[in-house]
Amino acid sequence: TVHRLDQVVSGLTVLAKTARAASDLSRQIREDRFGKKYLAVVHGTPEESGTLEDLLLRDKKERKTYVVPSPGKDVQQAVLRYKVLDQKENMSLVEIQLVTGRTHQIRCQFASRGYPLVGDKKYGLGEDCDTALWSAELTFSHPYTGVALAFSAPTPAQWPWSVFRQEEKENL
Repeated sequence: TVHRLDQVVSGLTVLAKTARAASDLSRQIREDRFGKKYLAVVHGTPEESGTLEDLLLRDKKERKTYVVPSPGKDVQQAVLRYKVLDQKENMSLVEIQLVTGRTHQIRCQFASRGYPLVGDKKYGLGEDCDTALWSAELTFSHPYTGVALAFSAPTPAQWPWSVFRQEEKENL
């Protein structure tokens, strides 16, 4: 596995067929040459766009990540950029680009600001639906040929994605 997703996240991921390919793809990730865009449906209305920067602490016993106020043991910086694509029914469709890739980063950072992801049972309100976080687009260079590759996948047709289906298609 080259591109890891949290268990409750769906969408695109990358698997390498050889150790050499895995090594090259991992290097691209480290060098910030591996593009990842996510879509999420959050409760509420965040600012139109922005950058979220936090210090995150992962509690392995609780299997949960927390925003903390100061550096310390096992505390890591977390950064993401986002843009609100649409707002309906007190929910927002948000496009997210990770700068860092911490465990539960997107879910934790939005929830800590009062915008939990729809369906998120760990950080959100726990609606009876899948967590509305989707790995929508991946871009990287082929590990052997160097050819630029881009992949995208539409979100599921079910709620809450269905509320935003037309807008999502126009923005991707």
